[in-house]
Amino acid sequence: MLAVGCLDLLLFDGSPAVYGVLFLPVSVLTALWVRRGDLLTAPVVVPIGFAVGALPVADGDGGILGTAMGLVTALATQAVWLYGGTLLAGVTALVRRGALRRRTAVVRRPALERDVRGVGGVRGGGGLRERRTGRGGRTTA
Repeated sequence: MLAVGCLDLLLFDGSPAVYGVLFLPVSVLTALWVRRGDLLTAPVVVPIGFAVGALPVADGDGGILGTAMGLVTALATQAVWLYGGTLLAGVTALVRRGALRRRTAVVRRPALERDVRGVGGVRGGGGLRERRTGRGGRTTA
């Protein structure tokens, strides 16, 4: 987002609308490119990236305090883009997480069916088994 902010400053003279529009696909790509274990962090990282990239676009009077005030103003006035991109990243991460869980369940299902059937298709010899209950008695299963 810092590169997008610098390009916006060079090509469009720091247009906040252009920066906001470019933030939306970047937030979706962030949710698509993040590691599987970090999927839930994508909606947290995206607003941080927005703030870092808004530094070149923010109108500041100069100096540290002027730049900080420009950044706060940019974040406040561009909140629609910020919320929209965060929402897109969150929805994309949740859909991707659901798809990965479904794929993992499909991969594990044949292995579980093999374990249940056991050797020869029947587990435990095919007859009724006895199992212990919690009270010391026996029941047949």
